[in-house]
Amino acid sequence: MRSIFFAVNGVPTNLPVNGADSVSFGMSFPDLHNPNNKGEMMVKKILLMVLGGMFLAGVAGSPVFAEDAECPPLGKDNEVKVEGYISKKFKKDQKKIFQEFAEIGNVRTVLRTFPMGDTAKVVAIGKCVPAYIARHILEKTLLYTSGVGSLVQQAFLSPLWVGIGVTIFDEPSQQTVTEEQVKQMLNPALGDEEFHVLYRKFSVQDELVPYFGLERPNAKIPQQDGGKD
Repeated sequence: MRSIFFAVNGVPTNLPVNGADSVSFGMSFPDLHNPNNKGEMMVKKILLMVLGGMFLAGVAGSPVFAEDAECPPLGKDNEVKVEGYISKKFKKDQKKIFQEFAEIGNVRTVLRTFPMGDTAKVVAIGKCVPAYIARHILEKTLLYTSGVGSLVQQAFLSPLWVGIGVTIFDEPSQQTVTEEQVKQMLNPALGDEEFHVLYRKFSVQDELVPYFGLERPNAKIPQQDGGKD
């Protein structure tokens, strides 16, 4: 099994991450057991976010199916996996909310409460997620996160993976969307193909990105991509 090796205050730990070779690094933190340490809770939250981001990056960045492969039928071995965060203000109801995401069926959730308040407005939907499930997740995302403000390019996603409120993708990998564009994707008349045509249309990245005060070609654009209105 591939893993990431790291050490916190000199204590070695292995974190398995799909698609990542063994990587080593070290982190040193203040004594979390010291009652006089005012930054204890903040350090814990930052460490949790770092490790959670590494785990999500391994999942989202690991292709499960060949790019040109047909989408498999949903079932016990092929469920849509939803990962990410809901806003902190919903923490007391998180168990019920997580169940709401999965109630539509064929969905497995690995969600958390964002530790620092409002979530990122970033959503990622893999190319094999059925339209009716994608709409259900988008509706719940609008209720329990900061909203939907950016979409991640599908070339970076596993086909049956959805991320909500995620922070693991850089801005060149995504595109901002308007409320009207989100409403278009929520149209119940859209079939699977029509939904994903819209998603790909709205998630095409900018050709130029800011770089130290200049604009440079976006190196994260896949070689084959469509245009954006």
